Amino acid sequence: MTLIVTVVCALLLDKIFAEPRRFHPLVMFGDFADKLEHALNKNNHKRWRGLLALSLAIVPLTLVVIAIDALCAQHIVLHSIFSSLVLYLAIGWSSLFQHARQIAKPLLQGDIPQARRAVSYIVSRDTSQLDDEALSKAAVESVLENGADAIFAAIFWFCLFGAPGVFVYRLANTLDAMWGYKNNRFLQFGFCAARFDDILNVIPARLTALSYALCGHTLKALSSWRRQGGSWESPNAGPVMAAGAGALNVYLGGAAVYDNTVHQRVGLGILPEQGGQRANADSIEAACELVNRSLLLWLASLIMLAAANQVFYA
Repeated sequence: MTLIVTVVCALLLDKIFAEPRRFHPLVMFGDFADKLEHALNKNNHKRWRGLLALSLAIVPLTLVVIAIDALCAQHIVLHSIFSSLVLYLAIGWSSLFQHARQIAKPLLQGDIPQARRAVSYIVSRDTSQLDDEALSKAAVESVLENGADAIFAAIFWFCLFGAPGVFVYRLANTLDAMWGYKNNRFLQFGFCAARFDDILNVIPARLTALSYALCGHTLKALSSWRRQGGSWESPNAGPVMAAGAGALNVYLGGAAVYDNTVHQRVGLGILPEQGGQRANADSIEAACELVNRSLLLWLASLIMLAAANQVFYA
C-alpha cells in the first residue's frame, strides 16, 4: 500500500501547490537542454548528434536520482517523501486544468480574443483566426492528450520503476516537446528524442484511451478508437484523442494552421450528423471531468491490485 500512499500524496501536493512558479526543476532542465541543443545541433544535423544530446541530458541526471533513491530506500518514510516529491514534480494535473479553464471562461463570456490568447499558450497552431468551436476543439484535444502525458503516463512509469522511472519519462517527454518538431532545425536532431518518447508512451497511451472509454460513452469511444486512432499523425495521441472524443460524444480534429500552412487533420469522435456534439466551452469542462474520472479509476485499480497482491502473498 506504500505505492498508493505515495501516488495520493503526490496528487495532493499537486492539488494544493500546483506547479512551482519559481525554480521548477523542469524549467532548469529545459535551460540545460536548450544549451545542449545549441552546442550539438550544428552542421548537417546528423541523428547521432541528437542521440548524443539525448544521452547527455538524461543518463547523468538519472544516475543521480537512482543513487538518491537507493539511499532513501533504507528508510521507508524518507523514501516515500522523496518519491512523492519526484512524482509531484513530474505530473501536471492542476496546471492542465488551470490552462483549460482559462480558455473556457472567456469563451463563456464571449471574449474570443482572450480565449485565442489562452489557447496560444498551450498549442503550436495559429490561433489568430479561430472561432469558438475551433478554440474549444484545441482546448479539449490538449486536455485529452496532456492528460495522458502529464498524468497517466507519469503514474504508470512511477508504478513500474519508482522515482527513477517517472524521472526518465518526464525528461524524455520534455525533450520531445523541445526537440520533436518536424522542421529543418529538428527533423534529424530531434528524431531520437521523439522516438524515445513514443516508445515510453505506447502502453500508457492505450491504457489512458481505455480509461477514457470506460469512464464515458464506452461504445462510442471504442468505435472511434478503432476507426480513427491509427489515422492520426502521432501513434500515441491518436488512440487517446479518438477514444476521448468518443467518450465525450464530441467531434474533434479537422483543419488547423501550422506555420502558415493549413493541415487537414483526421476527424476524431462522433460527427454532428451522427449525433455528436460540436465542441464548445462546456466540452472543455467535460474533458476535465473525464480525466478526473479516469484518474479515480486508476487509483481504484491500484488499490485492488495492492489488495490482491497482499492476499496472494499472505
